Order: sequence, then C-alpha cells, then structure tokens
Amino acid sequence: QVQLVESGGGLVQPGGSLRLSCAASGFTLGSYTVGWFRQAPGKEREGVSCISTSDGFIDYTWSVKGRFTISRDNAKNTVYLHMNSLKPEDTAVYYCAAYWGVAVRAKWGVPNEYDYWGQGTQVTVSS
Repeated sequence: QVQLVESGGGLVQPGGSLRLSCAASGFTLGSYTVGWFRQAPGKEREGVSCISTSDGFIDYTWSVKGRFTISRDNAKNTVYLHMNSLKPEDTAVYYCAAYWGVAVRAKWGVPNEYDYWGQGTQVTVSS
C-alpha cells in the first residue's frame, strides 16, 4: 500500500544524461521530504540530493552540484532527479527515500532518517 518505485536508470556514456523518477503510491508525496541516495559496490550509501516540502529546501552533495537537479511534480506524485554531464564516478544504484514533513537540514543525507525506500535503479556510466 505504501510504495516508492524508482525508474530511469541505465547505461550511458560519460557526459550523457538520465532522468530518474521516484513514483509514490499509497501516500501523498507532496507532504514528504524526498531524498535521492546512491550506493556503489563496496561503498557506503551516499546522500545525493534532497527536496523538502513547504520551506522549499533543496540541497545536493558537492560532487553533483551544477550537474544534477531535483524536482517534484505533485500532480504526478513523483520526484525526479535530472542527471547531466554524467561521470563514471556516478555509477551506482540510485534509491529514493521519503519521510513526512519538512527537511531537517543537518540530517537530510542520513539514510536512517527516511521511512520509505524504493528498490533502486542502476545507473552505469561507461564508455
């Protein structure tokens, strides 16, 4: 009944672009802070970006600033991550996650703060 589903991953060349989607069902995503995380083999799960609710807080990890853009379409109950100028270092499984209410700025990149998680979508950046 409560579900997040990521889609849009795939294999792209360096410098390419992808748009990831995080579609919610069973709850209204517009009332939730949504984060994008990624996890590469052998590495810890890393917060990539976050979009809040009423305060409009948006943040990114430094390595993706200027290349990635997070947005939401509440009518579609979906949050997006537009990824441009992709690098091999961006290769990972990307997850979306959500918790109710506004973002806690100091904690948005902490996975344990999030209540709902998708299954992940693979992004591979390679020549």
